[in-house]
Amino acid sequence: MIKIYTDGSSRGNPGPGGYGIVLLYKEKRKELSQGYKLTTNNRMELTAVIKALEAIKNDTLEIKIFSDSKYVVESVEKGWIWNWEKKNFKKKLNSDLWKIFIPLYKKFKVKFQWVKGHSGNIENERCDELANKAQESNLIEDVGYLKASTS
Repeated sequence: MIKIYTDGSSRGNPGPGGYGIVLLYKEKRKELSQGYKLTTNNRMELTAVIKALEAIKNDTLEIKIFSDSKYVVESVEKGWIWNWEKKNFKKKLNSDLWKIFIPLYKKFKVKFQWVKGHSGNIENERCDELANKAQESNLIEDVGYLKASTS
């Protein structure tokens, strides 16, 4: 089983943002992060999960994602995204990201577990550090956010 810890943050919400990821498989560890010029916290939380799943090459392994985002965890675990998908995400924020997430989710055997943020979980704390540090340099555009905010 691959264990994935994710976190996203945004200063200002909207504002500069970033995500942090820790992937753990057997004795291997990989960390990923990226910062964005203008985005939201929920977009970064969901982007972290997407980028983590995109980094996995073996689709036969079970995946457990630990996230402190109730937005992401409950949207999936309570099945809300399937109703949103049926309605083509009408009037739903972050539809561009959910449309990327769904095929990735279906490709893998994924379970989510919500973890309380800033509560001493070492890997969650590391993701938070990565997400915040990513906001300091090499920021890229969150094109989906920009399109949604101008339409």
